[in-house]
Parts: sequence; structure tokens; C-alpha cells
Amino acid sequence: MILEKTTHPSWLANAWLVADRPGGTAVLIDTGGPADPILAAIREHRLSVAAILCTHHHGDHVENNESYQQRFGCPVLGHALEAPLFGGGLDRTLDHGEELGCGELRIRALHLPGHTVGQLGFLVDGERVFTGDTLFRGSVGGTCGAGHATFDDLRRSIMEVLMALPGETLVHPGHAGDTTIAREWAENPFLRVWRGLDPPGERRCTAFDRPATRMVDARDYDGGRKCQVRFDEGQRLEVVPGSRVRVEG
Repeated sequence: MILEKTTHPSWLANAWLVADRPGGTAVLIDTGGPADPILAAIREHRLSVAAILCTHHHGDHVENNESYQQRFGCPVLGHALEAPLFGGGLDRTLDHGEELGCGELRIRALHLPGHTVGQLGFLVDGERVFTGDTLFRGSVGGTCGAGHATFDDLRRSIMEVLMALPGETLVHPGHAGDTTIAREWAENPFLRVWRGLDPPGERRCTAFDRPATRMVDARDYDGGRKCQVRFDEGQRLEVVPGSRVRVEG
């Protein structure tokens, strides 16, 4: 397998080139990273690009969709629930569990709602999973951004879909560094609270200027903080940027 990753220097979004072999078939998974190293790898390995696979519609993940599509004439694929959010930019939609054969690659789409309603992950050859903004090394995706689903959706996507994969499965997140399913199961602060291994915090705070309780406070992929909070109003749970949380006292 050929794997090339680029990362945008500002928003830390990863773009991936995945190919079966030199002279073979490739897919692009998200396109927010710099294009030049990926284009160089395509030329070096004499690859045919079969598809652009989108984890979700946010701009930092689709930055170069149009330029790649114009260059290679390949379709853009994503989940049907994301189609309206792409503004018509999807050529084909994928359902949970749908499998693609791209050359010798075997790719299974995983619907992982939470960060967005149509978030997709891509399991390649049963060995590595591209998780978009659902699961990061030591953190998880937020549930308050554009096109978001719910906290319960996010937790279910991680605990019932991703954590059902073998522990040795490599995890390639939409931002920053790689990890494994086993590492996140054992060490991720959010998962440890969800599993009952660590008690949830009870720090009073405001989140987005609304009264809440901070239950998890963890380092995020960008060096900042990510928090799980419970809002007083409706007792609603959300995962939010730590920059929008102010602890009382």
C-alpha cells in the first residue's frame, strides 16, 4: 500500500492519498492539506485516481476537491446526509457498510454521525480507518459546529462503531497525528469517562456564555482544550472547544 499525508499548516487538517501499488489505483481522502506533495506522489508512483472520499463537508476538509476533480476527472463521494451541505458537490453518496473496490483496495464506509450528521469514516483493507473529525488521538470531535448531530450520536459512533474494530487497527484522524483503536480505548479521556473508568468532573462553568458543568477537560489535537459539558438548560450534553468554556472560581 502507498500512503501519503499532507497537513495544512494553519488548521492542521490532513489530506490523504491511498493507493494499492505503484502503477495502480488511488483514492484521495479529504483534501484540506497541501496538494503539491500528493500530486508529486501520484506522478512518482504512476497512479490513477479513482475517487475523492469526503469524511464531511467542512471547508478545511474539502479545500482542494474542485481542483483535484478537474485534474483527474474523478467523482466526489460522501454520505447522503451531507449532500445538501456540499451544495451539490457530491457525485455519488455512500451508505453505512457500503464497500468500494478501487483497484486492489477494499474500502468500507462507516457512518459516524456526531461532529456532522453525515460524517463518514473509511476502513481500508480492514487495517486502517480514516476517522475524519470523529476521533482524534486523545480527543474527540465537537458537536456544536455547522451541520452537527448530537452528543449521543458521537458517543455511539465512537463506542459502538469505531471501538468495535480490532485494537490494532490504525487510526488516521482528520487532524494531527495517528493512533490506534487500542490506545484510544485505554487512554482517551473522553472514552475513559464513558467507560466508567474515570469519574466525570463536576466543575461549574459557562460554555458559550451559558451555565453548565464541565465533565471532561482534555488536550485537543491543536494544543488547546476540548471539553464535555452538561448545560443547565435541558441537561444537554455537548463536546465543545475549551476556548468557549470558563470555569467558575
